[in-house]
Order: sequence, then structure tokens, then C-alpha cells
Amino acid sequence: MSGPEESHLSARVRPNTLPPEEDPKAQAPAQPTGKRVPPMGLAAPLWPLLPALLVLPMVALLPTQVHGGGWDAFGQFLLAALRPSLDPLVLRTAMEGLGVTMAMALLGWIGSLVLGLPLGLASSRLVWRTLLGHALPAELIRRLLALPRASHELLWGLLLLQVLGLQPAVAVLAISLPYGAMVARVLADQLDCLPTTGLAALRAAGVPAPLAMLTALGPKLLPVLVSYGGYRLECALRAATLLGVFGLGGLGNELRLTLQSLAFQELWTGLWLLLAVMLLLETGLRGLRLRWHAPGRLVLSRAPVGRVGRELAGLLAVLVPLALLAAHSLGVNPADWLRFNPLPSGTWSWSAVQQLPWLALVGATLLLAAGAAGLAVGLAPLQLLLLAPCRWGLAALRLSWALARLWPPPLMALLLLFVLRPGVLTGALAVGLHNLGILGRLLLEAVEDTIPNREVALAVAGSGPRLAMLYGRYAPLARPYLAYGAYRTDVMLRETVVVGLVGATGLGSQLQESLSSFAWDEVVALVLVYALLTLAGEEISDRLRSRLLQA
Repeated sequence: MSGPEESHLSARVRPNTLPPEEDPKAQAPAQPTGKRVPPMGLAAPLWPLLPALLVLPMVALLPTQVHGGGWDAFGQFLLAALRPSLDPLVLRTAMEGLGVTMAMALLGWIGSLVLGLPLGLASSRLVWRTLLGHALPAELIRRLLALPRASHELLWGLLLLQVLGLQPAVAVLAISLPYGAMVARVLADQLDCLPTTGLAALRAAGVPAPLAMLTALGPKLLPVLVSYGGYRLECALRAATLLGVFGLGGLGNELRLTLQSLAFQELWTGLWLLLAVMLLLETGLRGLRLRWHAPGRLVLSRAPVGRVGRELAGLLAVLVPLALLAAHSLGVNPADWLRFNPLPSGTWSWSAVQQLPWLALVGATLLLAAGAAGLAVGLAPLQLLLLAPCRWGLAALRLSWALARLWPPPLMALLLLFVLRPGVLTGALAVGLHNLGILGRLLLEAVEDTIPNREVALAVAGSGPRLAMLYGRYAPLARPYLAYGAYRTDVMLRETVVVGLVGATGLGSQLQESLSSFAWDEVVALVLVYALLTLAGEEISDRLRSRLLQA
């Protein structure tokens, strides 16, 4: 089974692209078989639009959640986007905060790779079968890595903050630990999916196991690692901004302060700078993929492995001094990680844990995740279908999706609270809109990378541009898109804790109250329940992706 996050949609959309009238198999008349004809189902191109049905009840409930207290402030926020503050002091403050955020993201990303690559090898069944003949150690390591992966990086940040105190290293560790476990899982899954014919031949010829695996599997795995590593860097930048919102420094902290003080022009100064950095990063990473002839994240590179290796060595030579400079600018000292602060005195009464409304908390969390998933997974293809045929519409989509990716869910929730009451709907909108930007970008890249033969044939045959796109490009993308949407739903379940901490409902809201009152028994119980939910969601999404991609 392929790894979840690196499943770039265009990697699986190269089937037969002949239109029906050009396909010899399609021209043959159907022969009677005597078998019962199965009932007609929904056309495959329409499958990605099905999750949008979950948006209908949200739209119906929206008028009941609107209040009239913040419309003026909301309008000022929108107008401020056109005239951000250019005051030198504001610009300098925003640039300094952006530098801290980028440094935290870079160090956290490097830490995740340092942890994830060896742990990924150690949790690969193929590696252990080659070395020992059985995969029992891989199964044990996979079970252990599920624990750090199950908790959102914000949870790691809040817990480490209590132990290590307020220091930039907290944000670095909060990114490195869960991301390292994710990298390990993806690497292990990719290794276990690779064909082993070459490896078996080398082993039969007497080549030692480590050298045989490096020779047979390394070139095939390299493009996947490069693309996935770049994707993780984008995620680390968003995570560093999010951690800053909750007081761990950087531009996120500045964004929250300016939003709470209604200094919208200063807020947009920081947002536009962050957007510029994110777009430059995305453009640079996409340029590398194109240079190495890997437009899709799982498409093996056609560039010579030696050239790719040399260029990777050059990138490493640049990254090492950058990492040292980032660590020096943040004042990161690994010795500080060994000095633990005693936890503030609090309650440890398990009777209080039993009195929490667990069913209501878990139900609200799941409802929030389902609403966010319907919004993000269903609206991305619908928006693309409606607006992509228009050049200006496509440009507006790109900008709106970029802003949605840029805007962290807690800040989105705070902004929505200007006009909406706190609750499940507000949290679902905040998480869903943020993930809509991520899914929209991936879907657009997949559509652009798909061979357009079917769409062109349908357009020549007289179909409209939207119908041609629906049946020409959406058909091969339907299953991989829904498979990635299943993974993203699992991510959104993790992110419910983020909006819960800023006034939504569910487990995250209760966690905020428990942390504020130092009720450590409740904190431990809430974190464990949250981890179990995310692990269960991960298992369900894995099974759903497997069925979608193997069907």
C-alpha cells in the first residue's frame, strides 16, 4: 500500500487515454453473456463531487449561527488586504518574525528527516525479511511509531512547553517528533511496495544484504524521497506558523496579536510576506520535480540517478550551513533539552475524568471533522469544474487557495468568530477552508499533469468545456483524489484540536480548559482519547485508500 501523504494524484492517472470512438475495444458490439446485468451506478467522474453533499446541511444551519456584532470589523479586514501597512517598523517586525518561523520550520524539517529516515528503514518489513528472514521487528517498531504520529504537532508543542519552558527548541521538537514518525511510515510503506526482482537476483548472486538493497532499491526510492521531503518542508512552514499562533514565537505570534488588536493592515503585511515565501517555496520545489522529470510525486524520475545525486549533494551542502545559522539565530542549545521544569501542581483525581461528557466531546469532534472533510474534499473539484474554463476564474482560484493554505485554522476560527457563534460549524469551516486550499492545489496540479486526450476528443465532438473536463480529466482522477481525500480527512481529525483550543467545541476545547486549570489527569485522558481517535481514523482511511486504489 502506498504511503498516505506522498500519494500525489497525477502519479496514478496514466491509464488508457483514448476516447471511446478511438478505442478498438469500445467499438466492438456487446455480446450477450446470459449473466444478469448489474444496475447502473454513479459515473466515476461524479464521485469526487459526492462529499460536497455534506455542505448542504452546513449551509442550512449557517443563518442560525450568524450574529451581527462583527460585520464592520470583517469588512475592515477585507479592505485592509488591498492596503497593507508599509510602515518601516511594521515591515521590520514582520520580517523578523518571518525569519524566526522559517528557521523553526527548517530545523524541524531537518530533525524529522534525521529521525524518520533511519526509523523508516527500521520499520520496513522488506528490510527485516532481507536481513533476518522475518518482519517481527518491523511490526513492533511500527506500533511504537504510531504513538508520536497520532498527536498533532500543536499537542506536542503544548506538552513540551510545560516540560521545557518557553524556548524556540520547543517548536523545533514539536515539528520533528510527529513529522519524523510520518516520514518513517511513508518510507517504510514505499520500500514495502517496491518490486523485489532485482533484489532477489543480487542476493542469489551472493551480494551482501545491505549493499543489495542499496543497489536494487535506492534508485527507485530516491525520487519519492525527494518529492515527499519537499512536501514535508511546506508542511513544516505551515506548522511553524501555527505553533507561533499559540505563543511559541515567530510570525504566527505577530499575526495573532494583530488580529486580536484589530490592526488589520499590519496583519496583512505579515500575511502577504508569508504568502510570498510559500509561493516561492512551492515554485522552487515544483521546478526541482520538473527538472528531475518527476511531475507527479510517485512518478519515477527519468533524469540520470547520478545527476540527481550530485544535485542533492549540492543541496545538502547548502542546507547544512543554513541549519547551523538557523540554530544560532534561534539560540537552540541541545543541552537545554535535558533540563526539565517541574509540572505546576494540579489535580490528579480520576473521578473528575469519569465525570467529563465523553460522548458529547467525541461526538462533537467527529462531527467537526466530517463537516470539514465534506467542505474541503467536495468543494475543490466543484470549484475547479465551475471556474477553471475561465482564465480569470482559474487565477482567482489559485489566489484563494493559496490564501486558504496560508491562513492557519486557529486564525481562521478567530476571524469567523467576528460573524459566527462558536461551535461545531465555526470549527468545521475553519478547518475545512484551510484544507480546501491544500486539496485544491493538489487537484489542480494533477489535472494539469493528466494527459488531455479524452478532454480534447470530447471538446472536438461538441461537448462543452466543463463537460469535457468532467468526463475527460476527472474520470482517471476520481479514485486517487478520493483516496487522498480519505487521508486528508484523517489529518483534519487531528486538526480539530487546533480550533478547539480557540473556542470551538469537542476534545480540543476541553483540553484547553484542563490545561488552564492544571488538571493533569484530564489532560492525560484527553490526549489518550485523542490519540486513539486519530489512530482509528488512520486505520479506516488506510483501508478506504487501499480499496479505492486497488479497485
